[in-house]
Amino acid sequence: MDAADARTAMNRMYRRQRHIYDLTRKFYLLGRNEMIDALAPPPGGTVLEIACGTGRNLIRAARLYPNARLFGFDISEEMLATACANITAAGLRRRIALARADATDFDPRKLFGVAEFDRVFVSYALSMIPPWREVAAETAAHLAPLGSLHIVDFGDSGGLPAAFRSGLRGWLARFDVTPRLRIEETLRDLAAVGGLSCEFRPLYRRYALLATLRSN
Repeated sequence: MDAADARTAMNRMYRRQRHIYDLTRKFYLLGRNEMIDALAPPPGGTVLEIACGTGRNLIRAARLYPNARLFGFDISEEMLATACANITAAGLRRRIALARADATDFDPRKLFGVAEFDRVFVSYALSMIPPWREVAAETAAHLAPLGSLHIVDFGDSGGLPAAFRSGLRGWLARFDVTPRLRIEETLRDLAAVGGLSCEFRPLYRRYALLATLRSN
């Protein structure tokens, strides 16, 4: 799927879902708050969210870190419309910059005038992007010195019953979501190549996984 096709598909998927996205996703996109609460950017630091969706995560981050500069992009104009409305309603338009871009091919300097970020985070997006390994590598390349990349996504559910795992994957497939069962191995390899440290924390019997890659 090329960028134009992906953009069309995401707009079609979220044209209606965006209105109930935050209400429904809070029940199964677990670990997002834990990830955001651990960002701890330096004073005046820059924070970027890849595939920012409705802006829910950026709003939480802006409230937790009032001295940070926040940025987010998404491929879907439909989602960005909701994000813009939510951020405006929260009184945060001056602190959060939004842009439309594709996670598989983005240039943050052109989008925001910023080339590197102190913190970058990706929430339940790699499981929706076919070339997810390349996206993770490109995202890590935009870390500032001493920066960190934070990822939360579906784990392998290894601590849960087999019937639950099978049912979950079948249900997620209806939304073009595929848990990346080798995400930990892939991110460790990425960290080794890039000279990054790497930490993992499974959540809820491996239903979800938190990963943090740090530059030196």
